[in-house]
Amino acid sequence: MFKKLITTALLSAVMTTAYANESCMPIGGTGMPNFFSQQEGVISAVAPLSGSFSAATARVIAERQTETGLEMDMQHFFMTDKGGFMNTHDLAILTKVPGKKDRFMIEITYHVQAGSTSGQLADYTGTFNSYGLVDLENNQGVIRYSGEICQS
Repeated sequence: MFKKLITTALLSAVMTTAYANESCMPIGGTGMPNFFSQQEGVISAVAPLSGSFSAATARVIAERQTETGLEMDMQHFFMTDKGGFMNTHDLAILTKVPGKKDRFMIEITYHVQAGSTSGQLADYTGTFNSYGLVDLENNQGVIRYSGEICQS
């Protein structure tokens, strides 16, 4: 019994030490992206956000047709109202909404790029997700983002 108690205490101490230098922050909120083309064939977006971030810009790097819609490789730049900045490289999966021209359900997985964070977000890494609806005919959408990023 005493040996089991000592083993449990040591394991707990090791786990606590391993994570002592890591600080995680839950993130979440909503956004309303507006899409535009700055140059022929390049889709960009800008979005006011609520929650953990105050705004984001995005650029579509590559686009592929799929059986159910589109896949897009994207790059996002997120900003907080307290001076934090973060860059992500992402995969967006757009699924056509049946019977609705140019409307898609969208799911994005954001991957924070090492060395791309500053200010309030300095040294944070990780991934987070969003989902929502976009109307590419009217160049607008709504998304919900959530997850956790960690600083080590």
